[in-house]
Amino acid sequence: MKGITRYGLWGLGDKVLGIILLTLSLLSGPLQAQELRVLALGDSLTQGYGLAQEDGLVPQLGQWLEEHGSSAGVPVRLINGGVSGSTTAGGASRVAWALDGGADAMIVALGGNDLLRGIDPQVSRANLERILQEAVARDVPVLLIGLRAPGNYGAEFKAAFEGNYTDLAAAYDTLLWPDFFAPLPLEPAARAQYFQRDGIHPNAAGVTLLVNELGPKVQALIAKVK
Repeated sequence: MKGITRYGLWGLGDKVLGIILLTLSLLSGPLQAQELRVLALGDSLTQGYGLAQEDGLVPQLGQWLEEHGSSAGVPVRLINGGVSGSTTAGGASRVAWALDGGADAMIVALGGNDLLRGIDPQVSRANLERILQEAVARDVPVLLIGLRAPGNYGAEFKAAFEGNYTDLAAAYDTLLWPDFFAPLPLEPAARAQYFQRDGIHPNAAGVTLLVNELGPKVQALIAKVK
């Protein structure tokens, strides 16, 4: 479906700048009639760290929706709420004012920085739950995107962290994509070609693989908007 507008935040250096720019983006310009807004609440993976603007997750996802359509019947605007370095706590702290901008649906992709910092999965779970509770209170449907934990924290940590997403998706009746990186190859040499030099953030080709599988999930999310 044509008429889908891509909207993003780019080059965020810190959380404060992200808050300022996202607030401006939500308030800027007249809204199109009956425009449907989808907020992508996340970290640098959502923000598009290290990529040209058009190569990031949100712009590529917007392009995918233009090519494949949605069931909304009205223009869809993707709002990039990714803040580099954000943890689940950061997402929980800004979700209310982010939704105040008028989002009709929300993608939640947080937890990677919790993993990097070794934050207790129970703490991450509480933060994610606060985000989902805010969405429920506003009748905003959610697509929750999870991550696989590495084994270096131990089996108990891994099970608890990954279980957060499946358990909360069931408890709050959200759509679920259990593993952000699932579309990328598992074999190290093949996988490396889809990542930037840091081995953490996907490159443009990697984002394309992700979006090809994420796109149908976002279509399903849009279909849940009342």
